[in-house]
This record gives sequence, structure tokens and C-alpha cells, in this order.
Amino acid sequence: MAKKKYTFIDLFAGCGGLSLGFEMAGFISLLAIDNWKDALTTYAFNRKGARTLCEDLATLDPYKVMQEYSIPNVDVIIGGPPCQGFSVAGKRIIEDERNKLYKAFVGFVDCFRPNAFVMENVPNILSIGNGIVKDSIVEDFEKLGYKVSVQVLTASDYGVPQNRKRAVFVGLADGRVFTFPEPFKTEKVTSYEALSDLTEDSIADGSPYSSEPICNFQRYACMESTGLYNHDITIHNEKTKEIIAMVPDGGNYKDLPVELQQTRKVHIAWTRLRSTKPSTTIDTGHRHHFHYKWNRIPTVRESARLQSFPDDFIFTCSKTSQYKQVS
Repeated sequence: MAKKKYTFIDLFAGCGGLSLGFEMAGFISLLAIDNWKDALTTYAFNRKGARTLCEDLATLDPYKVMQEYSIPNVDVIIGGPPCQGFSVAGKRIIEDERNKLYKAFVGFVDCFRPNAFVMENVPNILSIGNGIVKDSIVEDFEKLGYKVSVQVLTASDYGVPQNRKRAVFVGLADGRVFTFPEPFKTEKVTSYEALSDLTEDSIADGSPYSSEPICNFQRYACMESTGLYNHDITIHNEKTKEIIAMVPDGGNYKDLPVELQQTRKVHIAWTRLRSTKPSTTIDTGHRHHFHYKWNRIPTVRESARLQSFPDDFIFTCSKTSQYKQVS
């Protein structure tokens, strides 16, 4: 008897990182929705037959989506609605412009009534208003009949070479309580293990690898890839490269001469990855994190490696757009 194929809809899908995890677990995407065309272009480029919808979820009617895309039911709804600027009153989230995107996620769950939902967000969503937002989220989904579990997970505990933390809400419709997986007992994947087979200089898209993988993570990354893509380095000016060169592996602005420490007015400035540890949360949009060895920011491919995208996942559109997509 054939094993059932579970389905999902991805809201706020971006280029499809969360979708990719579900696909690797055997789930099938029915639809990905986002309001950024570039990200959905990448989403579709990497998935034969993918269905994407470029719309603002704040104003999108889920019942119309159900009808127009002929999706009578779905097993799981996933996504990470932007939750900055939540408006709260008393002990719950109120109806407010700033809450529309989160409310859209609730609306899709209410419409489709999936067996489960998975919603992820930044960890401080749990502490806003001394837990008011967290309690309100749980209450909203419990009203729809879901038993909700929430926990902060660190990506490096599960084989990702990055200490990215996310608050994850999981709701089950059958009354069961979801149990989050225990962290792996293996050593965490380091930045060196993630990146050391990639070159200092740019490589033309589709070029063969210049070296063989040296560890399990690199073997995973290269396994399905026919060549290397998105490894186009950023050329910094000489002054920037001189400053980066002063920072040791794993160092930051505190390693610079005093007169250079305030050249960038953010505390994460001039931070190098530490080769012996997973990466900090990558900040590809602001160009403050640098390769542990080379005097430059990570390439899009290196950033993708740190996010655990395999190398056969190719980012499209402009280089600036690619950096934003992978962050």
C-alpha cells in the first residue's frame, strides 16, 4: 500500500527555505504565497511544476484562493508572518493594521482547517508585553480547535551550521500535543565545515567544484549538484579590506585599533565568522559579517550553505536580490 503524501501551503514563502525542509521530509507543496516577485521566481525555478501566487496576504481572501486553485483541503499550513510592531491591548492582539499579516495566517488556518500548522518567528515574540503576544497567538488558534505547542529552537542543534534561533508554534487539530525533537547528539557543524571547500575568488555559474568535500555536511551540500552557482564574490574597497584583515578568525570591532572601532555604528560591525563554531545568524543585507578567512563578506552560495540550502538550490534575479532572499 502506497504511503500517503502529505501536502502543505506556504504563506510568506520567500524563496522557499521552509518549504524545502518540508519537501525533504516528503511533503508536497500545493501553493506558495508571497508579495515579493523575485523570491517567488527563485521558488519556482527550483521546483518543477510549482504553483506560486504573488499577492499581499494582508488583503488576500483565503476562500477565493481555495476556489481558484482548487485546494479543497491541505494537511499543513506553514509560514513566518512578519510580526514586528505588534499592536496589543489588555491581554491580546487587537485588530490593527500592524497585525494584519499575522491575522492573515490565522485566517488561512480558519479557512482550510489543516491537520496541523507550523508558524515560526523571532524569539522575542514570546516576550513582547510580558508574553501577551504569545498568549494571544495561542488563544487565537485554540479557538479554532488546535492544541498549540511553542518552543525556541536553535538551528545548530539540528545540523545547520548557524546559531539561528526561532520561536516555533505548532498546532495539531486532533487534540494531541506536539513534541519538539531533541537536539542532535552529534557535534555541531562549524563554519569551516560548511565553507572550506569553496574558493576565495568568484566562480562562474555551473563550474565544477575545485576540491572534493571533506566532511558530511559538504557531501550533503554537493550531493545533487551538477556544478557551483551563486559564488560571485563582493569586491570591497582597499580600506575596507585592510580593516577586515585586522580582525582575527571569530573576532569583531573590539579587535580593531580604537580609532577604527566606531567606523560602523552597529555592535555587530566587523564581525568575522568563527571557523570552529556555527555561524551567528547571517545578516546578508547589511554586510557586517565576514568570512572567517577571506577578507570579504560571504557569497550568496556561502550564505546559503550557512542556512543549509543544498548547492542544487539556485538563487535567481539580481545579486542584491539574491542576498536578501537567502537572509
